[in-house]
This record gives sequence, C-alpha cells and structure tokens, in this order.
Amino acid sequence: MKKKALVTAGPTRENIDPIRFISNRSSGKMGYAIAKALGLKGAHVKLISGPVELGPPSSVELTIVETAEEMAEAVFKEFNWADVIVMAAAVSDYKPASVSSRKIKKEENNIDIRFERTQDILLEMGRRKRADQILVGFALETEELIKNATKKLREKNLDIVIANSEKAQSSDMADIWIIDRKGSRELNKMSKEKLGEIIANKILNYNKFSE
Repeated sequence: MKKKALVTAGPTRENIDPIRFISNRSSGKMGYAIAKALGLKGAHVKLISGPVELGPPSSVELTIVETAEEMAEAVFKEFNWADVIVMAAAVSDYKPASVSSRKIKKEENNIDIRFERTQDILLEMGRRKRADQILVGFALETEELIKNATKKLREKNLDIVIANSEKAQSSDMADIWIIDRKGSRELNKMSKEKLGEIIANKILNYNKFSE
C-alpha cells in the first residue's frame, strides 16, 4: 500500500513589526531532500514548508507557511491523514508577545521586546500519535548531541530522531545520527540529497513493532 507521508521543512518567521522578524538559519534543504526521496520511492507526500529559496520537488504537494502558528495549523490539518510524519522544520520556539503595527524607528535607541513560547508542535504530535503512525523528529544541538537527542526521542514519543549540529544549517553537507529505540547510526560528511535517500529508506522500512 502506498505510504502517506507528511514532511515539514525550513524555518518559520515571527514578526516584530511590518518590516522586521525573527527567524533562524534553516535552509530547508534536508526536509526537501527527504520529501523528494519519499516521493521517488512511491510515497504520497505532502510538504509543508516555511520560507526558503528552494524549488519544490515535482513529486510532492506543497503548502507554504510563514509563522509557527501557521505551521501548526497546517500540520494538524493533515496529521490524521499521514502514516509517516517527518518534522524537519526548524520552528521558532519563541515569538514576540505583541507585534508593532508600525515600523519601529531608529530614533528609539533601545527597545524591549517580550517573547512568549510558541506551541511545541512535535510534543503535541507525540501525544496524538496513533499506534500505526511513525513520527520522526530532528534535534539540532550544540552540545551532548546524542544524549539530548535520545532524551527528545523519549520525552516527545518519537520513533526516530535525526540528530545534527548547528554546522549543518546552511550547508549542502551534513554529519547526522539516526537514532531510534534500538540504537544509533552515524553518517559523516554526506550530501543532504544522499542523506535524504538514506532517511527515506529508514522510514519506509521501519518496523516499530519488531524487537
């Protein structure tokens, strides 16, 4: 049976005023590579992407979002449809508590911006996950990579977590660790296109009920 895969990719943006926003350095390349590979391997893929400078893979259905709130809305709209969910997007953890309706002028030498947490989409998906769904998350860490990624796997009820460092964000190459409840596999200095193929194979051949 054809797998139904929901993939997210790219950053989100949280507005400060009509001109400025906060975001992160995610390029979306890994998420797009996974979506492309899943599509080429026969899955029906829906890709939800933040703002990136990438052309969409021809084999997927693409939805563009901007904010963490829009990402959450799009994800949960498709969540029950999916057999596989790959949360590769780098969703903003915080957003300004209020957005200025006008451009903040330079004359205001100091500005104070209060931030509030955005919804933890991956945590909520872990809570909602059906027994027959496979949930894949990403962990970008600057220290204790394996320890923190494994903790995320447990605490957010993931089946697989892809761990990488901040060095991979804007590069076409990456070092990653694929971690599940049985162990981990390290992959070094590979293109994101190739890693996308490997991750897609891992997902499509994954049996969460095997010992």
